[in-house]
Amino acid sequence: MLMRMGERWRCTNPACRCEVLVESSGKIKGTNPVCACGGTMKRKYVPPAVSYLEFLRGEEILSPSASVREG
Repeated sequence: MLMRMGERWRCTNPACRCEVLVESSGKIKGTNPVCACGGTMKRKYVPPAVSYLEFLRGEEILSPSASVREG
């Protein structure tokens, strides 16, 4: 399992829910890391930063009727 610097890993044990911040990158052979309580750890979900509709937020699109009024 590849652990990258800056990632957050969370314990899957509902009683623990310990969270770890990775400070140096590295690989662990096999499965996900194990918490001190014995539960497996998973990466904290981070939603994607870019959406396929994100380009629509950048500029305001003028309709044909708006450009006729100006000119």
